[in-house]
Amino acid sequence: MSVAADAQVSPPQPLALLDRWLSDACATDAPAARSVAFVTVGDEGQPTARTVSLKRLEDDALIFTSALWTRKAREIAENPRVALLFHWPTLGRQVHVAGQATLTERALARELFAERALSHQLQTLVSRQGEPIDDIAPLRSRHAHLLEAMEAPPECPPDWGAISVRPQAVEFWSQAADRLHDRLLYERAGESWSLTRLSP
Repeated sequence: MSVAADAQVSPPQPLALLDRWLSDACATDAPAARSVAFVTVGDEGQPTARTVSLKRLEDDALIFTSALWTRKAREIAENPRVALLFHWPTLGRQVHVAGQATLTERALARELFAERALSHQLQTLVSRQGEPIDDIAPLRSRHAHLLEAMEAPPECPPDWGAISVRPQAVEFWSQAADRLHDRLLYERAGESWSLTRLSP
């Protein structure tokens, strides 16, 4: 279904359409269907990007997790404006989100940490993501040891949290064989949304 046809049957709120597209991507086994490029702005306005996994899609926000010492978390603390890009090549679809990121309540961080696979929980304890190291072998050794020795899942570390992105603009792009791609732009207008069709 094209973005034009989807928009005709969607509520006037873009995350409902995003939820439908995510479901389509998962149902068709699109590779890394919930992966998204997450762009923050660093020192002197320099953007930085990394690929992360969407944890939840709520009525008015997208939820991610992160260690709070990472560059991503530090940059959000300095400048909460972020951009996200979903890309499903096998479906010929992209979604671009621009919005404001905030740290969520601690209870949600604990809940999402508990949902992680044990090996992922332990990776969070073993590695200080993004910090310089001399050798990765000791980290792998400690990770393997904890996998064998842990008798119960670890508690959520105090420096690990959940991030909520509240969108201000969401653009849906659907590929067309004639290169006249469908593009729809939702922009927040108070508590409602305006909808504009864009030229391909």
